[in-house]
Amino acid sequence: MMIRGVYAITPSEADTILLCTLVEAAIRGGATIVQYRNKLANDALQYQQARALLVICRQHQVPLIINDSIKLCLVLNADGVHLGVDDGDLVVARARLGANKILGVSCYNRIDLAQNALHAGVDYVAFGACFPSSTKPHAPSANLDLFKQAQSLHIPSVAIGGITIENAPMAISAGANAIAVINAIFNVDDVESTTKQFSQLFRS
Repeated sequence: MMIRGVYAITPSEADTILLCTLVEAAIRGGATIVQYRNKLANDALQYQQARALLVICRQHQVPLIINDSIKLCLVLNADGVHLGVDDGDLVVARARLGANKILGVSCYNRIDLAQNALHAGVDYVAFGACFPSSTKPHAPSANLDLFKQAQSLHIPSVAIGGITIENAPMAISAGANAIAVINAIFNVDDVESTTKQFSQLFRS
């Protein structure tokens, strides 16, 4: 599947009903892919939340990616996994997931990691932090030139880190196929209309 547009990453929200409401609003606003990420949840809550989100994503035909957990992805039969570069061998991850699941990887600010990931069979690479990020304040800074370099890989690239409605056009014009957003869509009063604003950047 094509990774393009608004890639919504969930906030670390303990209230599953609220989380589902937020994610559904983002999907109505045009989010094309959802990643479940909750670093504060225990295994039981992660299972409960991911299972609930999967129902919503299936209803809207939007893929659900699980952050960091191949096991949870396989147990739920979610659509894929996103891994950090230190989260295990990508070749092993691809073998465990099989050919039909989405495998994405964070490559931070390094094109060599993206090249290695391509050979391991990933479906997309993410670079960041593209801009100062409150979620990961100490993340390495990623130059937007990386997206131009990544075009030679012929797989989608995702911009992450400090993405706002003001700076997202810079990442898109640099060559990012998708923009990963957490705070700028979920920490607002109107999630749906804000996501719609981001979505429209890909139509102009």
